[in-house]
Amino acid sequence: MTSFAPITLARHILDQERLYPEASGAFTNVLLDVALAAKVISREVNRAGLADVLGDAGSENVHGEDVQKLDVIADRVMYKALDHSGTLACMGSEEHAELLAIPDKFPRGEYVILYDPLDGSSNIDVNVSIGTIFSLHRKITDGSSGRMQDALQPGSKQVAAGYVLYGSSTMLVYTTGSGVYGFTLDPEIGEFILSHPEIRIPRPGAPTYSINEGNYGRWSPAQQGVVNGLKRGDATNGTPCKARYIGSMVADIHRTLLRGGIFMYPAQEGRPDGKLRLLYEGSPMAMLIEQAGGSASTGTMRILDVKPEYLHQRVPVYMGSAHMVDWVEKRLDQGG
Repeated sequence: MTSFAPITLARHILDQERLYPEASGAFTNVLLDVALAAKVISREVNRAGLADVLGDAGSENVHGEDVQKLDVIADRVMYKALDHSGTLACMGSEEHAELLAIPDKFPRGEYVILYDPLDGSSNIDVNVSIGTIFSLHRKITDGSSGRMQDALQPGSKQVAAGYVLYGSSTMLVYTTGSGVYGFTLDPEIGEFILSHPEIRIPRPGAPTYSINEGNYGRWSPAQQGVVNGLKRGDATNGTPCKARYIGSMVADIHRTLLRGGIFMYPAQEGRPDGKLRLLYEGSPMAMLIEQAGGSASTGTMRILDVKPEYLHQRVPVYMGSAHMVDWVEKRLDQGG
């Protein structure tokens, strides 16, 4: 019988850390704490139909959206997994209006983490794939406690970004700026195992687009022209693009990373800046997409170059295969 030692997430992170002799280990601790939180959230998601964790929590978040019970659980799990290790100066959650402080009883570190604890939570009750998104920055201010300036950094300053997908299997995908790696949770041993080394968006990739076409009537004529052109095959050498939309950003981006195509959440009537949050969704996903050989744009500029002005800033999103994003930018500039 042939045996092998699987490459766990912990081993992979440590191997990467050894490439940098000056590394302190703090960065590794953050990622391993995220992985621990992901395991707990995965357990809660997988038993959602058997436990009292489905449905509304009876409140709204800072964005005026109904909070699901699993939103509350995931948010609490992320905070508790990360608050005590001494690696973070502060945290930011999409569910909270302000930055989250590290409790006084715990030491503080040199990193700031921003996270969406449960992306796609409107799909929870119908058992559709959902996820967690995270973004990591180095603290840039003086003092031990993190400040708003530490969080309001452009995506190009991220030191790591990733997501966890809770689907038919649980996967953690992350980058530290040296490629994109995917790990699948093995429930028998309770470890994330390297299953997708060095993820690259295939070229030319699948002729698909991902967008909520229910908003068609609220789009600008230019955006309507983009989608009409994709259906005709204008961006793909005459091959009509097929629609593939799940409604959970993590799931849609995961498919785009592995298959190619383009994911879009544009500006629309009543939402001139789009729906997705720059710091919690746009920037971390843009870093992953670019590291996998794709492009990520607001329609007019690179997402990673956007300088955030406030914590819950929104941004239009176009990301995926580079040639498709480039085509969309040109069509938008031409008015559709």
